[in-house]
Amino acid sequence: MTFKSLICAGLLSLLTVTSHSAPVPIDHVVAVVDEDIIMHSELQQRVNDVKRQNRGASLPAAKVLRQQVLERMILESIQLQMADRGGVRISDAELNDAIRRIAAQNNMSLTEFRQAMEAEGVSFTLARDQIRDEMRVSRVQRFQVGERIQITDQDVDYFLASELGKMASAAEYQLAHILIAVPSQASPADLQQAQQKAQQLVDQLRNGADFRQLAIAQSNGRNALKGGDLGWRKEAQLPGIFADVIPAMQINDISDPIKSASGFHIVKLSDKRGGNTELVTQAKVRHILIQTNELRDAARSKELIDQLYQRLQAGEDFAELAREFSDDPGSAASGGDLGWVSPGDMVPAFDKTMAAAQPGQLSQPFESRFGWHILQVQERKQTDVGAEKQRNQVRQMLYSRRFEEELPIWLRKIRAEAYVDIKEAQ
Repeated sequence: MTFKSLICAGLLSLLTVTSHSAPVPIDHVVAVVDEDIIMHSELQQRVNDVKRQNRGASLPAAKVLRQQVLERMILESIQLQMADRGGVRISDAELNDAIRRIAAQNNMSLTEFRQAMEAEGVSFTLARDQIRDEMRVSRVQRFQVGERIQITDQDVDYFLASELGKMASAAEYQLAHILIAVPSQASPADLQQAQQKAQQLVDQLRNGADFRQLAIAQSNGRNALKGGDLGWRKEAQLPGIFADVIPAMQINDISDPIKSASGFHIVKLSDKRGGNTELVTQAKVRHILIQTNELRDAARSKELIDQLYQRLQAGEDFAELAREFSDDPGSAASGGDLGWVSPGDMVPAFDKTMAAAQPGQLSQPFESRFGWHILQVQERKQTDVGAEKQRNQVRQMLYSRRFEEELPIWLRKIRAEAYVDIKEAQ
């Protein structure tokens, strides 16, 4: 057999084998979305994810589910391309914080969360990418839709004046209760004895006695065995004999004995939420911030903050040093002054140090995610932020409501304006 014959025989053999082997599926494009494409494998993976996440639930027919998932992916692709054009980026630090919050919401550490996902057959790397994409899409939506929503002071006023607003913003009180009962035909001596007993209990409670234990041991009320707990009550749901007393009380206050036909009542305000009164202790504080930069590494920053602390202890002027050295552009020019600060306004490390500092006291250098700080609380005051907080909550609620109304309209608009070519029959 000649060399040429051998080649022909080999080709014939190869063609024979190929013609009898099973076809190998090849990934293909299912949709073109502007400058992006969606592959069959991506769609199938997303469909599988939906089935896994809704295991045990009633899902639409396979064809309908596939159409729904593809439409969701098309809208996602349009928005991600808008994010690319707008330069929307999510840093690794932001992404890690978001994943930690998701893990915490599921009562897991980050390691446990990752292990749980991998046990479900979900790639943690792919999950990170998907969470990053969701965050980018959310930012695009907030910019494109949220920037056009304006909630005015008049909008807030109208809501607060409405019946729904009054109900939603009404104060709620968590109460505990002790009843010293008197007979239905109580004599003056019976009433005096019950009142004296109630007053003795009030004195014990105000001196630190445990309300729950006294309620179980002494109360004749229906909730005695629950420690006197009455749960949460709206202001309109307060018993008539308490209605004038409770709103004037502060959290953990113990009422004087309150007389009724059934006896003498003692009430403790365990907690309060809502309403337009909320007292917080604000601090007037100033600080010096030292950060790392191109010319100063972490060690040099720590060395500088320690030197400034020594100079302050030696009596040098805080405001002058803040103006000269602080890296906080918002406060440096005013001598480090941050004004009146409420608990929770600052990052945790700053908030904790501020809460522990006495007026006039200089904190030791401490580190936050912004850099090294020295702070000084100049004075404190009690401020009622209830009305402001209530209005901010209403404003946010109205914004969220308007956003949910506007978002579907915007999504339909960008879907209609996009070039979308679906390549396979649905």
